[in-house]
Amino acid sequence: MKAKSIVSEASQVQLAVELIRLGARMQLLEAETSLSRERLLKLYKEVTGVSPPKGMLPYSTDWFISWLPNIHASLFADIHRYLTRHARLEGIEAIMNAYRLYLEHVEAHGLTRVLSLTRAWTLVRFMEADLLTTVPCTRCGGYFVVHTHELYDRYVCGLCQVPSRAGKTRRAASEVAV
Repeated sequence: MKAKSIVSEASQVQLAVELIRLGARMQLLEAETSLSRERLLKLYKEVTGVSPPKGMLPYSTDWFISWLPNIHASLFADIHRYLTRHARLEGIEAIMNAYRLYLEHVEAHGLTRVLSLTRAWTLVRFMEADLLTTVPCTRCGGYFVVHTHELYDRYVCGLCQVPSRAGKTRRAASEVAV
């Protein structure tokens, strides 16, 4: 019995370290491991060299619906769905593997990462709680994250119908001005 708890503790520490390296916040670590908060704080400082960020996690589905976050959230959601259906991964393992694949895709295409691991984890929780879902775009056929209880008969995604202000950030405007 004691050997099992040691192995379990070691695997929980390993899981926590992997999550920290992927950018997990304390709330995610506390929810997905059985380690104490004190142990997680020590691990976080050991792995990153700094204290974890303070504050509550964002709790709004609306962030995932805005243009650029929606594209990245939809990409992650599709990867996650594929892994849970075809690779038979589940829980935090599916989230971690889907997030790694998301990061590889973003890096391979020279894009800026928009989705953090904690946001990806939150997205999965929102989808499991039936607050968010995905629907197909009527033009490209890709699946995109939307609010669950709204009507989407003729949904057109943000890639097929780019909003007029999409990508118009202060930084982009200043780069054009130079």
